[in-house]
Amino acid sequence: MTIDSLKKERLQFLCRVVEKEGIYLTRTTKRLFEEPFSIERAKTLDVDDALSERLEAFVSRFSRLQDTLGDKLLPNLLDALNEKKRTQIDNLDMAERLGWLSNVDDWQVMRQLRNQMVHEYIEDLNVLVSAINTAYHFVPILIAMEKNLRGEMQYREWD
Repeated sequence: MTIDSLKKERLQFLCRVVEKEGIYLTRTTKRLFEEPFSIERAKTLDVDDALSERLEAFVSRFSRLQDTLGDKLLPNLLDALNEKKRTQIDNLDMAERLGWLSNVDDWQVMRQLRNQMVHEYIEDLNVLVSAINTAYHFVPILIAMEKNLRGEMQYREWD
């Protein structure tokens, strides 16, 4: 299957972006979770600039990779495969059927986590700690989807 050059360039660009985002998220995750993220650590965020910056980077990179995968790369890849335009949940269902995403329900949970991490953590450290630790366990799912979508591009020789 061949695709027009503009679609191919867009997909190649998005693949380069998600690859970098995956690398950055992985590195930030390792630094943030050198020790468990606990209530005690969260209480030091106001005075520990290094920790607060690592946390901010983790939340930002987690959210950014999820957004780029779900809102940009996946719909563009499906479009290149001549799939009709669908809602995001339909695209995610298709990604699950094609083996690019392990579980659509996990994606929905990740989306809720993203919203908790971005909006609710200032007032409730319990919510923050829970969301951050849950997000930590979802990082491999995001990285796997990133690799699966890039792998599809390589398989089709669009990379």
